[in-house]
Amino acid sequence: MNPMSITKTLVIPLTLLLTGCSQEAPQREAGSEPAAEDTSPPPVSNPRFDIYAPVTLTADLDHLSDNQKQMVATLIEASKIMDGLFWRQAYGDPAELLDGITNPAARAFATINYGPWDRLDANRPFIDGVGDKPAGARYYPADMSKQEFEAWDQEGKDGLYSLVTRDEQGQLQLIPYSQAFGEELAQAGDLLRQAADLAEHEGFANYLRLRADALLSDDYLASDMAWMDNKTNPIELVYGPIETYEDQLFGYRAAFESYVLIKDLAWSERLAKFAQFLPELQQGLPVPEAYRSETPGSDADLNAYDVVYYAGDCNAGSKTIAINLPNDERVQLEKGTRRLQLKNAMRAKFDQILVPIAEELIAEDQRRHITFDAFFGNTMFHEVAHGLGIKNTINGSGTVRQALKETASALEEGKADILGLYMITRLFEKGEITEGELMDNYVTFLAGIFRSVRFGATSAHGRANMVRFNFFADQGAFTKDDSGAYRVNFDAMQRAMTELSRVILTLQGDGNYEGAVQLLTEQGVISEALQSELDRLSEAGIPVDIVFEQGVDVLGL
Repeated sequence: MNPMSITKTLVIPLTLLLTGCSQEAPQREAGSEPAAEDTSPPPVSNPRFDIYAPVTLTADLDHLSDNQKQMVATLIEASKIMDGLFWRQAYGDPAELLDGITNPAARAFATINYGPWDRLDANRPFIDGVGDKPAGARYYPADMSKQEFEAWDQEGKDGLYSLVTRDEQGQLQLIPYSQAFGEELAQAGDLLRQAADLAEHEGFANYLRLRADALLSDDYLASDMAWMDNKTNPIELVYGPIETYEDQLFGYRAAFESYVLIKDLAWSERLAKFAQFLPELQQGLPVPEAYRSETPGSDADLNAYDVVYYAGDCNAGSKTIAINLPNDERVQLEKGTRRLQLKNAMRAKFDQILVPIAEELIAEDQRRHITFDAFFGNTMFHEVAHGLGIKNTINGSGTVRQALKETASALEEGKADILGLYMITRLFEKGEITEGELMDNYVTFLAGIFRSVRFGATSAHGRANMVRFNFFADQGAFTKDDSGAYRVNFDAMQRAMTELSRVILTLQGDGNYEGAVQLLTEQGVISEALQSELDRLSEAGIPVDIVFEQGVDVLGL
């Protein structure tokens, strides 16, 4: 199978996802003699193959010109390259895996997971004979220990855009992405330049050309800065090596991904005013002044989009429904970040997953507080809250990301979740949010914990939600009644929100790696009580996440 066409394999009938097992009896070719009767036991069904609900990714493109529609198609073609590169980072050659899987359901599941490990089940292998997934994926030599890496005297060894390999003498060496993936990145750059020639927004065309250059130089600063200046273009692209979740050994190295998005002008207009409150909210954080001394960039913005294509890291396992970028601390401090809310994907998760979870677990009299606006708001302010707190430690230990190593992503996602709720609370108190009730956000937040914790311990979002569930339970933020339904306790929820905010912000500001490990070890686990609730959701047949039917054919391009 051509790695360039991997994302297309996600267009798989749901019936295939429902029939699978890890092995399948060989099929008889047409015209051959009937095979001897098979007396082996029937294959055992794997219920994990049925945890993703299919969703068709579409958007209204009628307002786009012919050139813009052609540009969308070109950006989708460029996205397929990111998909193939992420396969190489996460597993290796996809054909070596997929061509050897005879069962269609298992093959579909491997495609969703970009490998033979179940991303939402602690990366357990679901293909016979496959060993454990390396914590460092394919960013590091398989035989390299943490101790060897930490003892290695090499400048830039914790960089975002390089692989660690061994030279002919068996010594560790750095290979820049632009060298390791040079041919594919050159092709990607050519496609981005073709898209730039079709662009009708000058700033977006400039960004595409700078991004194309960055793919070959491993220097993304100029293109990140240019991307921050593009907020009015109707088509958007997030592209390149971006997030570090896949590197669970150190959390240093970035994974290739791409989103192609269409701006929702009406919803974006509703969100525009909230970014201005970041500096004021930063100063109100419940920590000493040193931990809130940085000033969030004032050039941040909020916009809503319909996403029409996912590729690579963002398409693996659980699907992203909101984006906060760039990750570069230099850009964040100078310009802030952009927060992109992926409304159509968010709506699909709300309808197909969050509402059924609430009907199963939330007290009947509080279910009226489960609303899409609250889900959208909680998700949006999660992304906004990434801009709060501190990016550089207060004791000279470098950036928070560097100091906290592999714990950084889970701590950052936990911070964003809890400070997002903090921001909503303060904006309600200021009268800046007037639609709905604050209790809508609190009850929807609780239901959202049950949704995200199902992503498992290998997901930064999933682990952050485990910490929050256990911390909130200890604080009495919610209770469980005799019928097994959960109920939010408003005042205790506010106290728990404030205290967990203080704990996480302090760990980050101190660069306290040992403290972060302790928090995640003690609280970032699925307790027996929580597991029983997750079992209830599985028994009720509620999907864990979604998988996309997407591409130019789906869009009619």
